[in-house]
Amino acid sequence: MAKMVVLYPSPGMGHLVSMVELGKLFLHRGFAVTVVTVEASYTTGAANATSDFISRMSSFHPSLSFHRLPAVSLPPNTSPHHEAHAFDLLRLSNPYLLDFLSSSRSSPVAALIVDFFCTLALDVAAELRIPSYVFFTCNASVLAAFLHLPILHTKLTASFKDLGAAHLQFPGLPPIPASDMPLPLLDREDEGYKGFLFHYDRMPEADGIIVNTFASLELRPLQAIADGLVVPGRKMPPVYCVGPVIASGDGSQTERRHESLEWLDSQPLRSVVFLCFGSLGVFSAAQLREVAAGLEKSGQRFLWVVRSPDGGGNSGKMTRAAATEPELEELLPEGFLERTRERGKVVRSWAPQAEVLRHAAVGGFVTHCGWNSVLEAIVGGVPMVVWPLYAEQRMNKVLLVEEMRLAVEMKGFESGMVAAGEVEDRVRGLMEAEWGKEMRARVEAVMAAALAAVADGGPSISALNELAATWKNLKSEP
Repeated sequence: MAKMVVLYPSPGMGHLVSMVELGKLFLHRGFAVTVVTVEASYTTGAANATSDFISRMSSFHPSLSFHRLPAVSLPPNTSPHHEAHAFDLLRLSNPYLLDFLSSSRSSPVAALIVDFFCTLALDVAAELRIPSYVFFTCNASVLAAFLHLPILHTKLTASFKDLGAAHLQFPGLPPIPASDMPLPLLDREDEGYKGFLFHYDRMPEADGIIVNTFASLELRPLQAIADGLVVPGRKMPPVYCVGPVIASGDGSQTERRHESLEWLDSQPLRSVVFLCFGSLGVFSAAQLREVAAGLEKSGQRFLWVVRSPDGGGNSGKMTRAAATEPELEELLPEGFLERTRERGKVVRSWAPQAEVLRHAAVGGFVTHCGWNSVLEAIVGGVPMVVWPLYAEQRMNKVLLVEEMRLAVEMKGFESGMVAAGEVEDRVRGLMEAEWGKEMRARVEAVMAAALAAVADGGPSISALNELAATWKNLKSEP
């Protein structure tokens, strides 16, 4: 009887996709894998995206099981940030998780792997004597910063929002402007901030922390964690770098190849700039027109994924997806599609991003710099222009631009409106300027290291094998 690995992601497609990809890796190592999900009553992305994804994964991977916990009613919470509501949701779901794990007698549970929002589930694992691990879907640099947050909190009296661009010092990281911290962390009185403090103070209680990165990419923060600089005075569990763990493409396609890939087949090598901003990022109609004008003036070939504005005037923020497909002729400048049809393609709502970034025709990527997207760009050898929108993406921007030098910043994003001239300058420079060529060379070198990490005998594969061997050798509790 195969031992079972149970994965417990928090709501949101970025968390679910990464967790499922991790689960596939343990399926290949002889484990039964079950993904436990919870239903959120707050915005987590496009309507039905989660259920559609689970349906596809179940179809393509029958041995991958999904179990949905019963819905819970959330208490009133004054925080405007969905993270605060996620903490409540996962806390109230703990009894149902306990019931499910207690009743899983068909396969002994070898390990419970929880999302970093779910550290209260460590109590469930402890009660059932199940080894518990945290899967950190972002990078080791942000992990180091968040683990250090409770210590930094004791040194400050002001909220980050009151510090402006003053630099925060985290072990192993470049200085991070206080204004670049995630929105829930800007106000120390917010319930989201308090939740981050609580959960990252608990994370060292896990038996291990699994990180979606590869060691050679982030030597400084990993060394700072190992040396005890991030959480001084406390014993840290082992950190396992298993990345890049990215979407493999299976289960995300229909039998017919996506139109974006067919169009790319006809484009010259490394000639196309790809613009895509994740499942939660939307722009106002005015911002879409600025992007269109910049792309047209740049003279570059482009593939652009456009989603409908939410109708509330939000631009570049995490928000609920519009229920309808975008009407491109109404949203974009008059005649834009016709004038650019020889060198550009606009796709409504979605494209198979991982496959697009691996396509030989793609030479640049304008991205919100969510970590999954960054890893997909690295594996594709594609340099980036970063336009952070929400979550930890402004922190990622600092790391990518200043530390890793794999990206340049789209200036003006902080104001909520990036001008057409900035889009034009960045897109043209990425494809034609000397700095763009130098950055491409750096990304290609990192790509080689990423591929080596997940090749046979590579450090990420070795970390996965070490975890698998540990769980297979554990005796099941009676």
